[in-house]
Amino acid sequence: MRVSSLREKDKQILNLITEHYLKIGKPISSGSITQKIPFPVSPATVRNIMNKLEQHGYLFQPHTSAGRIPTDKGLRLYVNSLFEEAVVPGRKVELPENFSLDQSDFNVLLSQVSKILAEHSDNLGFVLSPRISRIDFRHIRFIKVSEFKVMIILITTSNFVINEFFQTNIYFTQLELEKASQYINQNFRGKNLSFVRDYLLQELPKFKVRYESLIDRLIAFLKSYITQEENENQIFLQGAPKLLEKHDLFDMEKLKTLFQNFEEKAKLAKLLSDFISLERVKVLIGSEANIPDISDCSLILSHYGYQSQILGSLGIIGPKRIPYKKIIPLVDSVANRLSQAISNKQ
Repeated sequence: MRVSSLREKDKQILNLITEHYLKIGKPISSGSITQKIPFPVSPATVRNIMNKLEQHGYLFQPHTSAGRIPTDKGLRLYVNSLFEEAVVPGRKVELPENFSLDQSDFNVLLSQVSKILAEHSDNLGFVLSPRISRIDFRHIRFIKVSEFKVMIILITTSNFVINEFFQTNIYFTQLELEKASQYINQNFRGKNLSFVRDYLLQELPKFKVRYESLIDRLIAFLKSYITQEENENQIFLQGAPKLLEKHDLFDMEKLKTLFQNFEEKAKLAKLLSDFISLERVKVLIGSEANIPDISDCSLILSHYGYQSQILGSLGIIGPKRIPYKKIIPLVDSVANRLSQAISNKQ
């Protein structure tokens, strides 16, 4: 059955069954649904519609004598209907008075955002950190920590401070790092490190006489840093105990594997980074994510960044029985607030 062939009555009954399942977590019979329908309909008609929805993969009957629950396909149709009805995004979300993104340390900010998502969704909140090389900076400094280890201190155009350590095989003295920092600050303020790398590669012949080998090594340093950065994503997670409290909603073996991924944050970050998109809010239900470890979960995620550039993503991981009407607007609102903070448009 194509979605377009569903009658409005079919969709209403499917949505009633889905909302009952999300709230109660148990199958519902045709008799119970008949009592909830806000328009006149006979029990026989409801039974026929439920049978039709089951035959076409929207409903599932766990036991012969039981009622029906929605499948992933049924949940998807329900979530799509929320967007079609303009329930989300755009629904106003009342965030608490202490919801503040007034932090100067960028990592502290992202950690706070993941905590806000967890606390106000009662599920796992996550934020994927952006790659430093993509963030426009007001000031940058390189500090030699050891022979082949450099700390990058970056102050963004919105006055956030980001620190990161980088292991390099290119040798610099601290004086050379100071010269490189000074050169970048004088010539590329308001740009990002990816732009600096590309510009220097293009204009390299102009700099060789004045800076000798320093520009060559700076380019090699930036190329190496950006390549390493592309293979690593930092993730901030809050609320893992909240999932453990919902053990009855998960296959315990899959939940165990999921928590192993939480420990291996780089792996989980790589999986989630594949879902960054231009959509304001994206919902992935169960098997749609194509990640076996979270086939019992739903992902509700959005992106954040500047108006012209996506920096990272954030969202919620929870059971498929999640209150989508509440969670989708929450994720959308938090993503907008974080973007405003980064863009200094508060």
